[in-house]
Amino acid sequence: MSGFNWRGTWTIYQWELARTWRTLFESILSPVLTTSLYFVVFGSAIGGQIRMQGDVPYGAFIVPGLLLMTVLNESTGNASFGIYMPRFTGAIYELLSAPAGVAETMIGYIGAAATKSIILATIIFITARIFVPFHVVHPFLAVGYVVLIAVAFSMLGFILGCWADGFEKLQVVPMLVLTPLTFLGGTFYSLSMLAQPWRSVAMANPVVYLVNGLRWTFYGHSDVDIRISAALTLGFVAVCAGVIAVIFRTGYRLRS
Repeated sequence: MSGFNWRGTWTIYQWELARTWRTLFESILSPVLTTSLYFVVFGSAIGGQIRMQGDVPYGAFIVPGLLLMTVLNESTGNASFGIYMPRFTGAIYELLSAPAGVAETMIGYIGAAATKSIILATIIFITARIFVPFHVVHPFLAVGYVVLIAVAFSMLGFILGCWADGFEKLQVVPMLVLTPLTFLGGTFYSLSMLAQPWRSVAMANPVVYLVNGLRWTFYGHSDVDIRISAALTLGFVAVCAGVIAVIFRTGYRLRS
């Protein structure tokens, strides 16, 4: 039995990560500028008019939500574009004929996409500290949770990149599904601010559990149980891993 091809994994990982520096503005500067505008508008201008429950100022309250929104969008976009381009150019056939299996390819592409998102999340975290003071109650859990979410949605992006047969389809799920769910998922507000039946409706949004899971690691309290948030995220990772394994085993959209 042949061993794990670490060199192949490292080559894919380095190539994908290098694309970040070739497109520095789109990859890093643009999301940071966008997030800074959110802090200026929501944190400074509007935040002063909103009174949150507890001792967390509104500007600090939205930090986990904005951080998670960036990680979701960037992880999905980076991974989907990363696997779509080899399919579009035909380089995927060289990859499929190379001595790299499903695990090596998946770790290379998904690892690079997740790494980009984590780097960006770190930059945005530092940017947030410029605008609002806040303290992270569980820093190690916060880092682990961000990594888990970055991996989960990089896997989702990988699946979307295999499914899409045109550049337009790469934007269908991020624009029409992820973005609305994120804005309605408690990024800018607490569920306690919603009246019934909208609070119950919001609980059906899976992004609510992701946002509140990260918010719990920051401030020690949230609108949902952290155990439910972690379980849903781990379950999502397992489902995505199974789908990717099926894609490689059947060659779906890779060999045609």
